[in-house]
Amino acid sequence: MRFTERLFEKVSDIWEKTHQHPFVVGIGTGELPVESFIRYMKQDYVFLIDYSKLFAAGAVKARDIETMAAFAKLLDETLHGEMDLHREYAERFGITDQQLEDTKPMPINLAYTRYMLNVAQNGSLAELVSALLPCMWSYREISTMLATNYPGAIEHLLYGEWVKMYSSNEFGSLATWLIDLLDRLTEGKPERELAILEEHFLTTSRFEYMFWDMVYQGGEWPV
Repeated sequence: MRFTERLFEKVSDIWEKTHQHPFVVGIGTGELPVESFIRYMKQDYVFLIDYSKLFAAGAVKARDIETMAAFAKLLDETLHGEMDLHREYAERFGITDQQLEDTKPMPINLAYTRYMLNVAQNGSLAELVSALLPCMWSYREISTMLATNYPGAIEHLLYGEWVKMYSSNEFGSLATWLIDLLDRLTEGKPERELAILEEHFLTTSRFEYMFWDMVYQGGEWPV
């Protein structure tokens, strides 16, 4: 069994709950409240600023030029693909680029990104990939599920562009590359090391669910 197959089995319950979350379902049905989507868009924008740094760290930790180039492509796609989509949505709502960048991360957002950045700073390349992978992998799974199970989701006037981008072959290929990379990095690794990677993967998968819940219900600082 490939290591990522083991991870997929371990995380299946968490991801199933994520697929059933009212924010995710609301994108598919088109019934998600606009204010929840605006909150998501702003929080995810500042999340992606830190997420991009993980790809830069991956290029630094890589041991060959091919892997460095792949991480550089992931960095570019995030800064000029995903974040462009957020900027386009913001323009629809009258939100400037500066207002996006000035968004303060909510507690869950801050905890999530700081966990991954800590792994990037102190861990191996395999640890870094195991921590950042649930975001891209689960987005591929979610968007594919929405495009398949909710007729008209891709054509929705507001949320269709989101579904279209994350269910695209281009985005899927980037997620697949990370999955394959983690399998290569874990070949022949002892169980004590694999257990650490599994814990990173489970932790950030839980953070992914909590992020959806945060932007759906609101999760500001209590004081």
